[in-house]
Amino acid sequence: MEPPKNGTFTGFVLLGFSETPHLVYPLFCFFFTAYVLSIGGNTIISMLIISQPQLHTPMFILMGNLAFVDVCFTSIIIPRALYSLLSGDTHISIHGCFAQLFLFLAVGNMDSFLLAIMAFDRYSAICFPLHYLNIMNKRTCLCLVIISWVIVFLHSTLYTVLTSSQSHCSRVIHHFFCDLPVIMLLACSGTSDTVQRVVFTEGPIVVFGPVLFILGSYILIIRAVLTLKSSQRRWKAFSTCASHLTMVVLFYSTILLLYFRPNPIYTFDRAISMVYSIATPMLNPFIYSLRNKEIKSAVKRVVK
Repeated sequence: MEPPKNGTFTGFVLLGFSETPHLVYPLFCFFFTAYVLSIGGNTIISMLIISQPQLHTPMFILMGNLAFVDVCFTSIIIPRALYSLLSGDTHISIHGCFAQLFLFLAVGNMDSFLLAIMAFDRYSAICFPLHYLNIMNKRTCLCLVIISWVIVFLHSTLYTVLTSSQSHCSRVIHHFFCDLPVIMLLACSGTSDTVQRVVFTEGPIVVFGPVLFILGSYILIIRAVLTLKSSQRRWKAFSTCASHLTMVVLFYSTILLLYFRPNPIYTFDRAISMVYSIATPMLNPFIYSLRNKEIKSAVKRVVK
């Protein structure tokens, strides 16, 4: 679908899944169900952490922030996709597209930073259990979260300004939301050199910084756990990291597969995007609640 020729439309066209019209209603049902589960599950987690004093610890404060970020993450993408699937209107304004890009970059990178902070929390709890409350107190937790928000907003502002200042030779986006790589592909030749330099210099610092931090934390955690003489203590230590490690693997495996490979295939890209932008926020509350005794106890107290 191309933009109108009469000059009244100056935005972009999100092709989404228009090549497969027979999948419109199944996709709408999937998106809607995933959105309801994501919003419901993450909201319940947030309300439990706010209402239960027993959960006012750094680990659960970070979990509550992650639940809030996941609600924002899905709300940036899914409602617009649902509207396009139901109405058939694939047009999006320029301001709407770059606003979506800005919020998506900010919230998506904040998800990554929160996973890194949670890795540091697990490292402190396992490697320095006697000093854990001094290392990872509420003030430290709050400072790390605020610094992360400042970094991701500056990062997303930089990328949004650079991409919005480019000349776009095409207005057709082969995706169901405004993502950075697909918008960069629309740039006219010779106008994206600055953006590419930024992507290969500043980008890896913000994207791979949390990844390297998580890897380093888990190397130290594994080394500390292996020195424990009791197999029961080793199993307990590893089980406290299982939920976080599951989320890290699920989140970063799709990110690396999507953004760091040559010759992207649009259909495959959209399928992978659905995993980290829809499935992962939907699964996060279940991953944590099913493996966390404190969350289960809080649910029982609220029900009683």
